[in-house]
Amino acid sequence: MKLPLYMWYEATHALLGPARALAGSTKFFYNNPANPLSQSPFGRGVAAACEMFERTTRRYGKPEFSYGSVSVNGVQTEVVEDVLWSKPFCNLINFRKKSVGRPLNQPKILMVAPMSGHYATLLRGTVESFLPTHDVYITDWVDARTVPLSVGRFDLDDYIDYVIDMIRLLGPDLHLMAVCQPSVPVIAAIARMEAENDPATPLSMTLMGGPIDTRESPTKVNLLAQDRGTAWFKRHCIVKVPLPNPGFMRDVYPGFLQLSGFMAMNIDRHIEAHGEMFSHLVHGDGDSAEKHRDFYDEYMAVMDLTAEFYLQTVDTVFVQHALPKGTMMHRDKPVDLTAIKRCALMTVEGENDDISGVGQTQAAHKLCVNIPESRRVHWLQPKVGHYGVFNGSRFRADVAPRIADFMANSAHDAKKSTTKSLKLVS
Repeated sequence: MKLPLYMWYEATHALLGPARALAGSTKFFYNNPANPLSQSPFGRGVAAACEMFERTTRRYGKPEFSYGSVSVNGVQTEVVEDVLWSKPFCNLINFRKKSVGRPLNQPKILMVAPMSGHYATLLRGTVESFLPTHDVYITDWVDARTVPLSVGRFDLDDYIDYVIDMIRLLGPDLHLMAVCQPSVPVIAAIARMEAENDPATPLSMTLMGGPIDTRESPTKVNLLAQDRGTAWFKRHCIVKVPLPNPGFMRDVYPGFLQLSGFMAMNIDRHIEAHGEMFSHLVHGDGDSAEKHRDFYDEYMAVMDLTAEFYLQTVDTVFVQHALPKGTMMHRDKPVDLTAIKRCALMTVEGENDDISGVGQTQAAHKLCVNIPESRRVHWLQPKVGHYGVFNGSRFRADVAPRIADFMANSAHDAKKSTTKSLKLVS
């Protein structure tokens, strides 16, 4: 039992509480315009140091999407978050636009957010890029430490079941988008639906920076999993949720361990970024400091994963390479990617991705041999890393428009195919 590890984490956070409070009050004192020192280099330096201490020792809560409104056809339209479907480990959110007059009838996108330690709000920029032109839905995964043990397990098979349930709820005129980790369960869900000739099979799927075949251009993350094996991760990374959390005694892979791993991979970059923020605060560069705050408010907000989901994913995807080898199973049924024929496929990769190497996502095209060539697209985005595959200026300018075109073409091809079939029948 590794209960003490999580307890030490909780205790350390609690013990630092008074120091954070002191730092906050000191920052307020030296930032107060009534204080003559607030405009001095000394005062700004003290306030900046206090903010940096408070931010690096706090626990970040779940962020909000909070879009407010969006411009649709030149008209500012209110955006409302509706929960359409809910299960213990996931909520399906629709960003409904309060249109005036006739229905918008926009194409439907289900964005399957990664369940890899961060919240679905990591895709805030991804959603924002498609909100004006599409009817967007997203999987809002639930922090495992908040789910009581009595609810039961949640593993990779359950994840695939959840995806299939949501697809059937939203109907066949749907486009699927999987960002990073969910690329494997999403393509597995489509394969199972196609194998059963499910009428709800989506029009298209877009896989972005996903580990379809981690034998291609393996990264440090891939090599670590391969070298250590699943048993090592079970011994060293699985802990029990302590009190007073609702998920007390549930086995989890804690978010703080995942965050520590991500930070360690690029520690020099993070240290440099925090040093730059300190400098921005001292010199009064509020805009640059705010950009740093926004990024790290999201990046530092993490959630726990159930142990069974985490270990099954590590073993299936990174150790056994079950999907590309054709040995992956879902509920004792084979995940056969050759069964996929109707659903169009687009893959997107980043040239400098250090999480999913170049070629790992594109491998889906080699495996889905029965998708017509005309219904496949691959795009390698130059000069971006993993995060830039689905967010940032290059995503908005280069990637998002290509995805939108791919989805529009997929819908058009499907409509032509249906019309042709109806003519043949008549």
